[in-house]
Amino acid sequence: MPLPFPAFKPCPCGSGRSYGVCCGPLHAGEREAATPEELMRSRYAAYALRDTGYVRRTWHPETCPPDLDLGDDDARYTGLTVHRAKGDEVTFTATLRVGGRTHRLRERSIFVRLDGRWVYVSGVTPGE
Repeated sequence: MPLPFPAFKPCPCGSGRSYGVCCGPLHAGEREAATPEELMRSRYAAYALRDTGYVRRTWHPETCPPDLDLGDDDARYTGLTVHRAKGDEVTFTATLRVGGRTHRLRERSIFVRLDGRWVYVSGVTPGE
């Protein structure tokens, strides 16, 4: 499967590595995420690249929304900060621009292993 983003460019997840060695192989199905943090970073990059298929494949089937479509989303993802990654939880802040305004989404994401691979189950934002 061809990569949806130039392999030599910095990965959208903010790891500092090139997309071709960071999230690209996960998006292309060449390997699975080894940790919840790696999965969360690759999902952030998939949101930034509008890769609905990858986001859907890495979401637990019981909690994935049936109408998931990133193609109509006008958000531009501009940054990711991982605050904590421990066990099956990752707390992060995603920065995005929507309609010319900057928004920050802080979330504590929960992951589980399903059929030998990590998948996203749900997220809690402050105040929920």
